[in-house]
Amino acid sequence: MSVARSQWTPLTDEQLLAQCEVDTYRASGPGGQKRNKTSSAVRLRHLPSGMLVIAEESRSQHENKARALRRIRQALYLKLRDTLTSEEMTPEILASNAEFGPARDAEGRLHLGVKDPRFWPAVGVVLDVLLLHEGRLSEAAAALGTSTANLGDFLRSDDKVWEQANLMRIQFGHKPLR
Repeated sequence: MSVARSQWTPLTDEQLLAQCEVDTYRASGPGGQKRNKTSSAVRLRHLPSGMLVIAEESRSQHENKARALRRIRQALYLKLRDTLTSEEMTPEILASNAEFGPARDAEGRLHLGVKDPRFWPAVGVVLDVLLLHEGRLSEAAAALGTSTANLGDFLRSDDKVWEQANLMRIQFGHKPLR
């Protein structure tokens, strides 16, 4: 069974949370007596995809649930691929893609920080394109309408994105990016 990311990423937080099994528990570690007395840590398991994330940084269960929900969304963009065809891979078509188009500047470059709400959707599309081109950065950059250097910089902007790109390259027999 092929699992496509686009089934879940458009959902609202409430809809996505409704698909999750939510566990709360007492986190161990530093934080004093208060931390060990309240069940503020949150574990979310997205049942359809099997993704599992935890958040236990805050003493507030509400904050941890919001943090875990963001992590589920990031995991969906990082780990699940939407299958694209080479016909869907022209820079013109990708520029009109709702997840990728807004991530590009006027010159077609990707200049987004991790905190930008357009970052993770763009990551999903970039990794889809990289998969279609079997991990070859130069071909993926051409399909995305950007330079190889810009694509490399974008992938390098987050450690988890960099790791996924390198896992993909290794899967196709290429050396990891440095």
